Amino acid sequence: MGRRMKIIIPARYGSSRLPGKALADVAGKTLLERVHECAQRSEAGEVIIATDDERIRRTAEGFMARVCMTSQQHASGTERIAEVVERLRLPDEEIVLNLQGDEPLMPPKLLDLVAKTLREDAGAVMATAACVIDSYESFIDPNIVKVVRDARGRALYFSRAPVPWPRNRRPADQQPAPDGFGLRHIGLYAYRAGFIRRYARWDPSPLEAIEMLEQLRILWHGDEIAVCETDSPPPPGVDTAADLERVRRHFESNLRIEQS
Repeated sequence: MGRRMKIIIPARYGSSRLPGKALADVAGKTLLERVHECAQRSEAGEVIIATDDERIRRTAEGFMARVCMTSQQHASGTERIAEVVERLRLPDEEIVLNLQGDEPLMPPKLLDLVAKTLREDAGAVMATAACVIDSYESFIDPNIVKVVRDARGRALYFSRAPVPWPRNRRPADQQPAPDGFGLRHIGLYAYRAGFIRRYARWDPSPLEAIEMLEQLRILWHGDEIAVCETDSPPPPGVDTAADLERVRRHFESNLRIEQS
């Protein structure tokens, strides 16, 4: 695959729905360590945890992770990654993958695929992933972000609305999106370091403010996002206490299998 990417895991202690979740116990290890282990199973050359919290720093260094302390003023994980890029003086062509600190079940092969997609598309500044939407309920769910691609596999638009919507379809029809077009966006991003430096200087875009989708800032400014498709989508991340229990059960089950 050529030069291997770096994975940066933005991690903060505060969370509106589940404060302190990065340090929550998941079958004997913190959630953050589980995410770090996931990243290490990929082809990444290095995994770095970016945080503004001393509790997270101490915990991460306890399991021998590399940590980069960042400002407390960042509004997003991408802004936090931009600071790490500057601190480490990464070359403009270095590929950096943003793995959220609450995604312990992200398939390592998907991390590699997203990085590979960007590496092979010189015209894109970022790559991300998507999977087919197979139910009407998911298609109309505003919590599931949809992406529409062009003929080259690059993003035309991201939306919480059901897109594309056939003109003659009535809401009562309750059918999934047209074959080949109903794609759920998976929040996993690879960037070139030079692009992150540019991105950090941009103000939020109007579309981003309407949809509450940060990736729309990139399309607003006219840059290209490559979107790869996977048939092995990851389970949801950890946003709520119920999510945390679901992930705990997953790892506890795997632990019992390993010990049997």
